[in-house]
Amino acid sequence: MPHDSARSPSVLDRTRGRLRRWGLGSQRALTLILVALTVLASFGLVTVRPWVPPSTYILIELLGAFLLRLRSMVLLCVAIVVQVVLVEVLDLGDFTPGTWVVQAIAIVALLSFAWHRERLGLQGAPGELMLVDLRDRIAAHGQVPTLPAGWSVDTTLRSAHAEAFSGDFVVTANRPGLLELVLVDVSGKGQEAGVRSLQLSGALAGMIGALPARDLLSAANAYLLGRRWAEGFATAVHLTVHLETGLYTIALAGHLPPVHLHAGSGRVERLPQLRGPALGVIEGPEYVTGTGRLAPGDTLILYTDGLVETPGGDLDLGIDRLMGAAEELLATRRGGAEDLLRAVRAPEGDDRALVLVRRAD
Repeated sequence: MPHDSARSPSVLDRTRGRLRRWGLGSQRALTLILVALTVLASFGLVTVRPWVPPSTYILIELLGAFLLRLRSMVLLCVAIVVQVVLVEVLDLGDFTPGTWVVQAIAIVALLSFAWHRERLGLQGAPGELMLVDLRDRIAAHGQVPTLPAGWSVDTTLRSAHAEAFSGDFVVTANRPGLLELVLVDVSGKGQEAGVRSLQLSGALAGMIGALPARDLLSAANAYLLGRRWAEGFATAVHLTVHLETGLYTIALAGHLPPVHLHAGSGRVERLPQLRGPALGVIEGPEYVTGTGRLAPGDTLILYTDGLVETPGGDLDLGIDRLMGAAEELLATRRGGAEDLLRAVRAPEGDDRALVLVRRAD
């Protein structure tokens, strides 16, 4: 689908609107409310202690960790510490040594959590929703435009250990008569890889379809070099299919070779390894383009290394395992991308992505 900046309000936008309507749009208002809750907790601790235990402070701190920025969170914790000390000094309550230890651990842990969120630019309650919004934006870049009858693209992505973000993603273009997509595997995994994925997928979404296909990987390489990331490389496979003829061109940037399932002969072929270094490694690389044709009934399989690589295992054996599973499931029309991913039984310690480009009989 076209990438249009005019879109319906996101979850993040709607949440911000609700906070403003409730008068909670500012950190000052939220901080005052939570500090007032600590005062009420202290009053209850002194007057009706059996009903208001010291752990009430921790509940308020947890609220603060999700609602407040770091500076406001520090103010909240200072307010709690001052009140606890006053209650102890004025002999208005009795805190056990265990209570002091637990309270100290809670404050240190939650301030660390708030600091980490601040580093990522996540501010208050909308911060978590911002992560959801950004993840949705990455997924939107990979939405396949409507294809003519007889063509389909089946995609599945899994993050390492089911984390929220993955270093693997797909970006597609909306071009008449063409299917153009790029599957990317960003170095690393988890949240840090997710942040890099967001930046690179946004850049590729602007390039794909706007640049000639032969220039896409070179432009992506130049973009990554300009970012100067500590782990600044990514592998990619770029595919363009002419939907009328089935002819395709493909280029690899340090990526594993795609697999072509030929329906006529039932043969599963690993495409020859095309030359081309990973993105973000060297300046001015040359990416060689290969060609082929998807005949009726054929399937082209693109994947990332997490699907076929096992610690200490042979990569070629992993690709052979994928090819065997594809022959069993796809050649007999018994499954799609999800079924193939399950059949390969790749370990969950790495991100995994699988794209099937299929032409009907």
